Amino acid sequence: MADHVVGPGDRLPTVRDLAAQLGVSPTTVAAAYRTLGARGIVTGRGRQGTRISAGPALPARAAPSVPAGARDLTDGNPDPRLLPPWRPALRRLVPETVTYGDAQADRPDLLDLARERYRADGIAADRIVVVPGALDGVERVLLAHLRPGDRVAVEDPGYARSFDLLAALGLVAVPMPVDDDGPSVAGLRAALADGARAAIITPRAQNPTGAVLGASRARALREVLAGQPEVLVIEDDHAGPIAGATAHSVTHAHQARWAVVRSVAKTLGPDLRLATVAGDRATVDRVEGRLRLGTGWVSHLLQQLVVELWQDPATQTRIEHAEATYTERRDALLGALATHGIDAHGASGLNVWVPVPEEDTAIAGLLARGWAVTAGERFRLRTPPALRVTTATLEPADARRLAADLAAAIAPARTGGAWV
Repeated sequence: MADHVVGPGDRLPTVRDLAAQLGVSPTTVAAAYRTLGARGIVTGRGRQGTRISAGPALPARAAPSVPAGARDLTDGNPDPRLLPPWRPALRRLVPETVTYGDAQADRPDLLDLARERYRADGIAADRIVVVPGALDGVERVLLAHLRPGDRVAVEDPGYARSFDLLAALGLVAVPMPVDDDGPSVAGLRAALADGARAAIITPRAQNPTGAVLGASRARALREVLAGQPEVLVIEDDHAGPIAGATAHSVTHAHQARWAVVRSVAKTLGPDLRLATVAGDRATVDRVEGRLRLGTGWVSHLLQQLVVELWQDPATQTRIEHAEATYTERRDALLGALATHGIDAHGASGLNVWVPVPEEDTAIAGLLARGWAVTAGERFRLRTPPALRVTTATLEPADARRLAADLAAAIAPARTGGAWV
């Protein structure tokens, strides 16, 4: 067989065909495919065959390059001006000396405050552990139960770094379609029927679509999961109280393995690198055990700072103001796009998802007009083209100009308001 290069999405020969071409045993080829699958390099898709995975096995994505002078709406970050100031809280801190082997790795006052917040949303939180960030928490929960080659139901469109994480761990992403109410019930059923041993769900501020898991959808998903209580359910509530929506959980008393991960990045600042994981006892015990073997603990200085900020009434006022401002900015873009006949999605959070006929053309057209947004490709598995626009810093007046520029950029591909 002549040497040639294969790329993401390319289909590989069947085991039997490749064995015949190479003159080796089918058992040898099957073993090689299993090894590639375990490393996240290839993905088995049943009758569709084995294909090269969409991303590298150990991806390290560079941040999108934003040309000088372009308005950057790509990063997904909160508006720094809306974050609470740390300086007053830092001045109040009296740092403690923490050494290896200290019995209390996680501050009891931090755990108590986190527990109150979980329980206010109806989430059992008898066991909580502090971890260095939301994605770190998701990774540790996955490693607590899954092995390379296991299948994981993910939202589609979904968080690109979650896709990368699964590939790096040798796990196989099984897409669940997402609408404005979150993952579809049919999508979850199909993913479980396809062998998914875990599901990652975003209850609000879904990245990139802004979907919100409503009470009715959450209840329907719980009913599906009730039939498979051993499936690991992970809720990534990364945005928390600035999402602009209530958190509805899919976890329930019959779920044997579950975890809800909550970060302070969007409310208090990404540099705090702190999140909490609530879950069933076995899951949290495993996460904590592995954490103690490696990193050991999250800095008590960071934990103290979070406690100080959470206990300061001014912080709560600031968070409420941020939530209202993000909602205003997001709604302003959605309304402006609607005046141009452009359908978009963004029920919560910091991003708006805009379906387009062709991503590269839309990106180039916006760049020519001074806007940098993110191509939807990195967030999609099977869903159609779209753009992700971060609205965290986008003022309403700017939103109207952006909407007009986007309408002009995609006009050649539209006829009577429809894509052609």
